[in-house]
Amino acid sequence: MKTLIAFLSAVVLGSFASAQKLVIKGSDTLGAKLVPMMAEEYKARNPGVSFEIAAEGSTTGIAAITDGTAQIGMSSRRARPTEISAAQAKGVNMKPFIVCFDGMAVIVNANSPIADLTPRQVEQIFTGDVTDWSAVAGPAGTISIYTRNTSSGSYQDWKDLAMKRRDYAKSSQKMAGNEQIAAEVAKNPNGIGYVGLAYVNAPGIKVVSISGSRPDKESVLKKTYPYARPNFYYTNGEPSGEAAKFIEFTMSEAGQRIVEQVGFVPLK
Repeated sequence: MKTLIAFLSAVVLGSFASAQKLVIKGSDTLGAKLVPMMAEEYKARNPGVSFEIAAEGSTTGIAAITDGTAQIGMSSRRARPTEISAAQAKGVNMKPFIVCFDGMAVIVNANSPIADLTPRQVEQIFTGDVTDWSAVAGPAGTISIYTRNTSSGSYQDWKDLAMKRRDYAKSSQKMAGNEQIAAEVAKNPNGIGYVGLAYVNAPGIKVVSISGSRPDKESVLKKTYPYARPNFYYTNGEPSGEAAKFIEFTMSEAGQRIVEQVGFVPLK
C-alpha cells in the first residue's frame, strides 16, 4: 500500500511539474477576442498548458514584460523609446513580434446618415475643432466622442494616425475596450468612435469610409487605408519554452486562420 501511495504521489507531482502556465497581458484589441481563441485552440493541441490572460491595455502589457510578470505582452502599438529604455535599465530586452494587422475603423450609430468622412474631418471631430454633425454634412446634433483609455495602444495610435498627435477633445469619453466603444455608439445616435477590425460587426453600429476607403484586408495590407497598423507580441529577449511555442503557433497557418476568423488581417 505504501508503495502504491508513493507511486501515485509521484505521478501527481510529476503532472503538476509538467503543467505549463502561460501568462499573457496587455492589449484589449488582441486580448478580448483573438488571444483567448488562440489559447483555446492551443490548449486543445497541448492539454497540459493553461493560460492567464489579462487584457487591460497595451501599456500594461509592455510594463508586464519589463516587470517580469508575464511571458508575453500584447500590444496594438510599438513600444515607446522611453519604455524600451526603462526595460533596458532592468536588464530587459524588448523583442517585438508582429502577429497580425489591423485597420482602426471609424464607427457611428447604425441610424446615422454619415457614410464617409475625410481624414481632415476625422481630425477635427476627435480634437474638438468640430462639435456638431452639421459641420460635416450631417443633421444638427452635438457630436459624442468615444475613445479608448490612456493605457490603450489604440488611444496613442489614433492620435498618431488620425489626429496629427494633437490632444483629444475635452468632451471625449474614455472607454476600457473596443466592445465598450461599440456599445456606447450603438446607443447614441450622435456617437462616433474607433474600433479594431474584429469589432466592426457589433450590433447597432456601422463603419464610415475615409475618403472612400474602407478598412479591409486589401486596404490594410496595401496601406491605402489611412488608419492601418500592425499588432504585436512582446517578450524579454528571444522567447523560450511554452511562450516560444505559442508565438510560433500564432504565426502558423492554423494560427493565422484564427486571425482571419476573428476579423483581423493575417500576416500573409
